[in-house]
Amino acid sequence: MVRKTDISEYLTALKDSSRFGPQVVCHKKIAPCAPEFAHGSVSLSEPVKKMLERRNQKLYSHQYQGIEALLKGKDILVATPTASGKSMIYNLAVLNELALGNPSHFLYLFPLKALAQDQKKVLEGLGAELEEVTSVSCANIAALFDGDTSSYKRRKIRDQPPAALITNPEMLHLSLLAYHQNWSSFFQGLKYVIIDEVHSYRGVVGSHMSWILRRLQRIAAHYGAAPVFIMLSATIGNPEQLGEMLLDRKIHAITESGAPQAEKNMVFINPWDSAAHTASQLLEAAVKRELRTIVYTGSRKMTELIKLWTDPRLGDQADKVSAYRAGFLPEERREIEAQLFSGELLGVISTSALELGIDIGDLDLCILVGYPGSVMATWQRGGRVGRSLKKSAIILIAQQDALDQHFMRDPEDFFSRDVESAVLNPLNLPVTRQHLLCCGAELPLRNSEIILQGSAIKKVLRELVNDGLLLELSSGNSWLSPQKYPQRNVTLRGGGSQMAIIDSESGEIIGEIDADRAMKECHPGSVYLHRARTWVVMQFSLENKEIAVRREKPNYYTRPTSVKQTEILQVVETRIVNGARVSFGRVRVREKVTGYQKKDNRTQRLISTTPLDLPERIIETEGVWIDIPAGIVEAIEHRKLHFMGAIHAMEHAMIALFPLLVLCDRNDIGGISCPVHHQTESASVFVYDGYAGGVGLAREAFDKFEFLLTKTLSTVAGCPCDTGCPSCVHSPKCGSGNRPIDKEACLILLQTIIDNDSSKNPETKQEKSVPPPLYLAGDGADSLARKTAEKNNHPKGLDALPARYGVFDLETIRSAEEVGGWNRIDRMGMSVAVVYDSMLDDFVTYLEDETNSLIDHLFQLDLVVGFNNKRFDNRVLSVYTTSNLHTLPSLDLLEQVQLQLGYRLKLNSLAEHTLGTAKSGDGLQALRWYKQGKIDQIVHYCKKDVEITKNLFLFGLEHGHFLFANKAGHQVRLPLALDTAIAKIIG
Repeated sequence: MVRKTDISEYLTALKDSSRFGPQVVCHKKIAPCAPEFAHGSVSLSEPVKKMLERRNQKLYSHQYQGIEALLKGKDILVATPTASGKSMIYNLAVLNELALGNPSHFLYLFPLKALAQDQKKVLEGLGAELEEVTSVSCANIAALFDGDTSSYKRRKIRDQPPAALITNPEMLHLSLLAYHQNWSSFFQGLKYVIIDEVHSYRGVVGSHMSWILRRLQRIAAHYGAAPVFIMLSATIGNPEQLGEMLLDRKIHAITESGAPQAEKNMVFINPWDSAAHTASQLLEAAVKRELRTIVYTGSRKMTELIKLWTDPRLGDQADKVSAYRAGFLPEERREIEAQLFSGELLGVISTSALELGIDIGDLDLCILVGYPGSVMATWQRGGRVGRSLKKSAIILIAQQDALDQHFMRDPEDFFSRDVESAVLNPLNLPVTRQHLLCCGAELPLRNSEIILQGSAIKKVLRELVNDGLLLELSSGNSWLSPQKYPQRNVTLRGGGSQMAIIDSESGEIIGEIDADRAMKECHPGSVYLHRARTWVVMQFSLENKEIAVRREKPNYYTRPTSVKQTEILQVVETRIVNGARVSFGRVRVREKVTGYQKKDNRTQRLISTTPLDLPERIIETEGVWIDIPAGIVEAIEHRKLHFMGAIHAMEHAMIALFPLLVLCDRNDIGGISCPVHHQTESASVFVYDGYAGGVGLAREAFDKFEFLLTKTLSTVAGCPCDTGCPSCVHSPKCGSGNRPIDKEACLILLQTIIDNDSSKNPETKQEKSVPPPLYLAGDGADSLARKTAEKNNHPKGLDALPARYGVFDLETIRSAEEVGGWNRIDRMGMSVAVVYDSMLDDFVTYLEDETNSLIDHLFQLDLVVGFNNKRFDNRVLSVYTTSNLHTLPSLDLLEQVQLQLGYRLKLNSLAEHTLGTAKSGDGLQALRWYKQGKIDQIVHYCKKDVEITKNLFLFGLEHGHFLFANKAGHQVRLPLALDTAIAKIIG
């Protein structure tokens, strides 16, 4: 086994092979390109120029452009291919500041710890070189600050911040912004913010990132800094737009690379065997030739299976190959990365976890098991090979998937296709709510701030105030969060909390998985693969966030079954596409894993089906849906075809081809097909964003729906199968096992919709945009919007007062201590009670021997208002009557406060800040008066309490809020919809 000088022999052997040669459908050589160097002298300081001269390093054109823009104070986004030297742009800018002696700080943000560790080494190495050629000291140039940093080291970094703090978005969110007072010196000197791999900040992660960067700008401005942002990305279709969505300000995009590239070979294989088995064989051949190889898969399970199948073929070379994926423990991943870099490993099988720019050395071959879902991801993964300007190869092995087969049938479409645009939704409602709370906890929000501009943001702000999650200062136009650290409740990556996977025999944690994924992949009874070992899930505890597994070697694999329902919450926009109504709006999706199937490993035959009772997952998101005209439904059914099978197949095919429209994975979207939807009252096919609040995918599809229909038809029609297969209308994630599916009916359905085009049928009137339909609820009631209006159609403010209301309070004979605790309130006894009666406009006093009259009085009122009257006063009175006091029309102001705020406030505190008045005593003083026989003083005190409660109630009803002082001493507003509460009580 002699290592070849390049990849050529391997490719020749592949194409000449009697087995694999016929499976190669395309081989394209991508010619090498020469470097393009900068013209003219870069405006860096002399020490940095001297360092470059000593390194004999010339700047490429894109590096020169980036540095020049930075020195002019411009925010930049550099989107050039992998290994084009992007990191030198920001590192040279940082070294320039150090060489000039500026007391600046720099924030480096990387999505992965391994990337951060790489860049720390690079920056320290450059700093050492700068010291060698100048008198500049680069001591304390960089420090890592992540989840692995010890408490001692964290304190030291905070007390003496380095020039460059290298961290990740999670640490910025949880530690720097949340505790910004501890980092004041760092923020004061913040000059550059470096954000690497920004193409990974799309979808829900991008929505979170856009808000974190807004919060960062806000905190920096608070300390007098205005940092310049430096963003780096793989090649994407909309770099400028992505940068501006993330920063909410203009950026300068640099997209033309001046870096050289060696020859790359791109090979498409449509395998006779499964893609995973083919990859295993190709990996074996590469490792035996000592070609350094990376295999990318689409799932954790496939990663493990390829490792499992390849090991026996490699014999004593099996230890030269490793799996790598999310779910491995950090120390496992670091070990594998180091072995790759050193060359100890010849091959690695990875999910997208190794897609980003971790330095794992020079590789020769990249094998893609299935199309990665986008042109961008294909080239990003392929960019891991050929870094030393040697020939390299990328082999794409197609799966039986509609998108993969689309490119197998038309390879040129891949090479001619523009790189996709990254989509995110900065106004994702759940994300916006979470980060506005974080903003309010970090610094008071002010109405004039840029972050609050826009009607959508202000609407969310009002909702948070009404929900008691943000409190308005009494002066108005400023808000803060009553929670001290709401940042802890925000998960940036989505998918819910992480669950630990535990070996039930040893108790060792062998991996982790997010809760949403776990319900489909690690439910009780499921087969789970980890590092080429097979486990069966024995116990599943969402409450404890633990999954217990046991080592087994079953002869079957498992797949979950699920059911879904959808509800339209809001129709944002509707238009006619080829004679069918297509709509975009907000939807609620309910999904429940109902069981799982066991299938034979060898034959894939069904062995058994087992029911499960797992929690339902509910999300409100954005969706696009098409309503099928009744005439088309009748035509298909008239031909004795399966209409449900038609729309089910159409849903699967559209989802499979979704990545042709926008940068996403098919797992980022979901779909539901309904033969008769309860709101549209027609057959409807839904495609929706798989994340709460939506991330912009359905919105993009709505604008390109004609293209989606056309591509779906051509893909289904072009597949040679007879009844449907994974290459056209079957889905690997279908919760009903791809039943029912009718390919023939799907083709007729798609063709009929597309043929119903106004340009082809002038007699059919078509409209580009139409008013949103009035969807009816399933019970025939009015639309959701009308029902919401009716729900809120009650008297407002003081008009909500009934004809006769009363305000009530009482004092007791005995204390809680005297009766044995607060759980025995019914033994305290009543000394005095006072009722304000609005019909009398006066106060009525009752003593203990008059409790029957008191209770009769209360039952004559349309509304009984008190402060803790439900949980205290009514329980004191309960021993004096057989009447059910729970049936009183009671409004408890303390209960309303606690519902809104999450905790209780004292009447005196509310009265002081809201009314400018104070109570005349307290309950303990009233008890002493009772023992002293001073009943008149108790009556006066109780009457004063009722008066305060009445005035507080009327103020809150008229103004919609109370005032109180929070823990920080700020006087804030507590919004209360007392009129709505009254409407619920009295109907």
